[in-house]
This record gives sequence, structure tokens and C-alpha cells, in this order.
Amino acid sequence: MTGTLHAQQPHRPTRTRIKICGLTREEAVDAAVAFGADAVGFVLYPGSKRCVSPARAAELGKRLPAFVTPVLLFVNANASDVIAACAGLAGATVQFHGDETPEDCWRASDRGRIPYIRAARIPLGAAGTRFDLVKYAHDYSHASAILLDAHVEGYGGAARHSIGHCCHQTSTLTSFCLVDLHLQTWAMAYARSGRAARRWPLT
Repeated sequence: MTGTLHAQQPHRPTRTRIKICGLTREEAVDAAVAFGADAVGFVLYPGSKRCVSPARAAELGKRLPAFVTPVLLFVNANASDVIAACAGLAGATVQFHGDETPEDCWRASDRGRIPYIRAARIPLGAAGTRFDLVKYAHDYSHASAILLDAHVEGYGGAARHSIGHCCHQTSTLTSFCLVDLHLQTWAMAYARSGRAARRWPLT
């Protein structure tokens, strides 16, 4: 048999994974688990109306069963505060959602000991089409995943703004990309499913 045999890339099965972020109440955490969330996020950014203390995040996180990951969201926090909060919640993953550099993330993850997600805050409008997601993922190569979010004031926005103009780049990445599901979006879907008579409160 002559010619060159090119090795095929192995098929990697994909599955949508859901992280529900911004929970503050026991019943919301229990409902997220019951509906099959893969991860539950707790916001430790004081500028958010859904902020909880590290102690409260640990209390809520202890309700999670095996294979549901607690995620602690920080915005421009001190490395020592991040490491201390993770020490109070076994198995926690960190989400860096501010202006942290790769070096900041490395230090705050205790030099890679703590797994972390890096949010890519993608500009809205024409500026977003120039956002180089491939380079961003390369810069944050130590991250376990890159989370796609809209760049708006207040360090949030994926629940309210489209970032589809950038999502086509994800097919070229070897790292894992995900899109966050904020509490408001999930609560509305939950209510519309017929399983709830009202939306979950945001706080």
C-alpha cells in the first residue's frame, strides 16, 4: 500500500454542561441540583447584589452532592482571599471574572493547585468581532475552562447580551469553553417549564 496515511483526529464526544451562578438560597441550590446542574456558582464579589460571604458560600456548597462542582466567583480579589475561601469549601473551582492577568490567576490559584475558570469578557458590537478568543485562551492556558461573557459595566452580562459573533472561534480551541447561565435566565426558564408558579428571587 503506497501513499501517505494521515492519522485522523480522535473523536471527542461533546456534552453541554450547565453552571448556574449567583445562588444565595438553600432552596435555589437544591433546585439547581434537582434539575441536573453540573456546577453551581457563588458570587464573592462585593459589587454584586448576589454576593455572599465565604462562610455563606461554604455553607451552601456543602449541600452539593458528589459530581456537582461548587464554583467561587471573584473579581480582582487578593490571592490570599481567594486561597482562604477555597480552603473552606472542598472541591471548589475558582472563576476569575475581573481584570486578572494570567499571573494574577496563577498566584490566586495557589500556583495551579486550585482549578480555575477564566471569564473572557467579550466587547459588544463591532469591537467584539475583533476579540481574539484563540489568543486569549492561549494566554490563560492554565485555566481549566474559558467562560464567554459580555463585556459590560459591572462584570456581567451574558444573561442579557448576545456574544454569538465570537462563539465561532471555539471550534479551533483545544481548551474547554463554556457559556454561563446566570440566575435570572435560569429562573425564567425554570418558571416557564411549568414546574414553578413563579420566578426564583434573585437574592
